[in-house]
Amino acid sequence: MANVFEDMAPEELDRTIVELERQADEVRARHLRLDMARGKPSPEQTALSKPMLDLIGSTTELVDGDGVVDNYGSPDGLPSARALAAEILGVDAENVLVNGSSSLSLMHALVTSGFTNGVAGNKPWYQQGKVKWLCPAPGYDRHFGITAHLGIENVPVPMGEEGPDMDMVQRLVESDPSVKGIWCVPKYSNPTGVVYSDRVVRRFAMLKPAAPDFRVYWDNAYVVHGFMDEEDPLLNIFDALEEAGTTDLVYEFGSTAKVTFPGSGIAFVTASPQDMAEIRKSFQVARVSPEKFSQFAHARYLKDLDGVRAHMRRHAAIVRPRFELVESKLSEGLGGLGVATWTHPRGGYFVSFEGPEGSARRIVKLMADLGVKLTSAGATWPYGRDPKDTNIRIAPTYPSLEELGAALDVFVVAVKLVSAKLVREQR
Repeated sequence: MANVFEDMAPEELDRTIVELERQADEVRARHLRLDMARGKPSPEQTALSKPMLDLIGSTTELVDGDGVVDNYGSPDGLPSARALAAEILGVDAENVLVNGSSSLSLMHALVTSGFTNGVAGNKPWYQQGKVKWLCPAPGYDRHFGITAHLGIENVPVPMGEEGPDMDMVQRLVESDPSVKGIWCVPKYSNPTGVVYSDRVVRRFAMLKPAAPDFRVYWDNAYVVHGFMDEEDPLLNIFDALEEAGTTDLVYEFGSTAKVTFPGSGIAFVTASPQDMAEIRKSFQVARVSPEKFSQFAHARYLKDLDGVRAHMRRHAAIVRPRFELVESKLSEGLGGLGVATWTHPRGGYFVSFEGPEGSARRIVKLMADLGVKLTSAGATWPYGRDPKDTNIRIAPTYPSLEELGAALDVFVVAVKLVSAKLVREQR
């Protein structure tokens, strides 16, 4: 679709820019303070889990099967919490470890362990020279931050409608032994909302890495986070591994961060039995046993996968209208102008927006000037370097519908103004 501003005569383009600047001045005069920067649950969403806080009191018997809640023990997590996590991920509870409240912390711990102590009996990465990590982009900035912090070279891999570019992934993984891992958010990917196709999942399972210490970091953060009437299916990566006859390739992570309370949920990891033995050994150095009161409360409140799904349907009723509003506002304000595209997710927490080349940083800066905070432009690429400066992550869940509508109206003005000015500058 042609850029409407490119079709304007110089005089018409100048008049349009003057009018858009007038609209921006009106917004600026309102002194807005709106925030669409991070994918956080709204207060209405966290309120859904408050009844969980009433389930443990001073008279509660703190026993969980053969697990003790109020003392050391159960190093892999309480039996009920492991069973719940296993149902969420669709794996064997014997192969699940529940620890802490942050799956990102589990990922950090395992990347760090590989760096300092090695994986599967191989040399620590710091002794192997240059080490690389594949980063599907647009992707999750906090993933990229873990590997960058350790000095691992982040290598961007393009994201498509079915998942990462698997031709590129396969070529790099199978030809370069310095490639030690890849970040993946396989369902409702951050920020595109993509669900990996069966074909992509199977290609991951069939990888033959050049490095014996390569692992896929399968961050299934949004496995139960659909907001449409029907959940989108994702092929279970461990079923695909069994089908391919592959073992010791995937670490899968999950948490209840956006199911119950961000920062106060439960986090879990699963892998092959051999990899889990190494993970347990690594974690035993860091702690005697995990914090178990939260595990106890979560298992009592959510109970099982059916309970999780019922709870998430209540989340969906809150989240869906926000994404519908994004679609409505962007379509009405920018549709047909030829200056932008955006994703239409069916779950997760983000909309991925693409503006004209060279526009993202200017749009984000203008939005801040107009009183609306967005995620930094470039954040969805390793090292914050979006090569075309086009991508902006929209996070619509936290603001109220009224605030979100106001923020999106400002966004439309900012995109139009920056797009029009770019055309004028390029003439």
